[in-house]
Amino acid sequence: MRTVLVTGPGGAGRTTLAAASALHTARGGRRTLLVTADPVPGFPRAAAGEDVEVTGGLHHVRTDSAAHFRAELTALQDRASGVLDLLGAHRMDGEELTELPGAPTLALLHTLHRAAAGDWSKGLYDVLVVDLPPLAEALALLALPGQLRRYLRRLLPPERQAARALRPMLAQIAGVPMPAQWLYEAALRKDGELAAVEGLLRDRSTTVRLVAEPGPAAEEALSRARTGLALYGLGTDTLLANRILPRHSADPFLAGLAARQDACLEHWRADPAPPAEIAHLGRDPRSLEDLLLLGEHCAVDDRAPGRADDPWWTEDTGRAEDGGRLLTWCLPLPGAVREELRLVRRGDELLLTAGEFHRTLRLESALRRCTVSGAALTDGVLRVRFTPDPDLWPRTR
Repeated sequence: MRTVLVTGPGGAGRTTLAAASALHTARGGRRTLLVTADPVPGFPRAAAGEDVEVTGGLHHVRTDSAAHFRAELTALQDRASGVLDLLGAHRMDGEELTELPGAPTLALLHTLHRAAAGDWSKGLYDVLVVDLPPLAEALALLALPGQLRRYLRRLLPPERQAARALRPMLAQIAGVPMPAQWLYEAALRKDGELAAVEGLLRDRSTTVRLVAEPGPAAEEALSRARTGLALYGLGTDTLLANRILPRHSADPFLAGLAARQDACLEHWRADPAPPAEIAHLGRDPRSLEDLLLLGEHCAVDDRAPGRADDPWWTEDTGRAEDGGRLLTWCLPLPGAVREELRLVRRGDELLLTAGEFHRTLRLESALRRCTVSGAALTDGVLRVRFTPDPDLWPRTR
């Protein structure tokens, strides 16, 4: 399934162009599912969480963060009923539960899992178009499945379940209750869901489509976003430059805005993949006909743009005195600033910070037997040098 994740700076028309992309794709004969958090003008009204047919080949699903939050918390209370009764706690009814901050993000991840699994009546689709939150929130969301899986493995290691028969005795010795089996089972189930979403996001057929209205603020935001996307190993799709004003206008105010847009577009046009420029309709899109006009520039390719199997690679840079290889791990980070980079080696992991973005990377087998001897940022690629550890690297005669 081809997946296109649409995001961009807030107020740039992200949801509208996500809908236009999905509609244009469906008109091309491919079964398409559009996922959004908000209603789309011109689309049939339907309850959130339901799969509704918009037109031939196009279906639309809205996430329901409130319902998802209530269902998850109610299920958690049911599983922990024994502990709650022991503590004398009073359970909360679904009607009195109000979603907390972060609930929309978790609801969208749940919807992505359902879409990947083909839970809706029409089964699997050819193309999945997802309207993500604004850029900063979207980048945090894309990193979340991997982060949550790492937390679950650290807090509730699956191998600890083997000792469940000893928990009563361990509880007496330690003086504290041991985690119940349902907690491990819940963690295992969540890990499976997160793994499916992470697999969808990391798939070679998945790309991130950026929507921006040309201007200095958008240019700076996209530069930072490209660093974060590269750090998370995500491929980028077409940049949609939205709401382009006519270059020549008798109105001095509109002429000034158009000139600022054109100055930004000159930088974007110089990129290897120039943007698709979408003219301003002169009104807010309100119908399928309006979306079709915009969709002429929003085609979704059958295949994702060419991406390497692994966005990072290792170079063999020679031999050390003890016979071990000198290795360099190369991580493309376009737009990264040297002063904002930070590296920490901890066991078999490398903790990498690039400005506001963070990721924990697990080292491959050869690099685990080395020590970090230096790093350099050159031409948008971070090169981390590794030297064989004499105590761990096999010696040659």
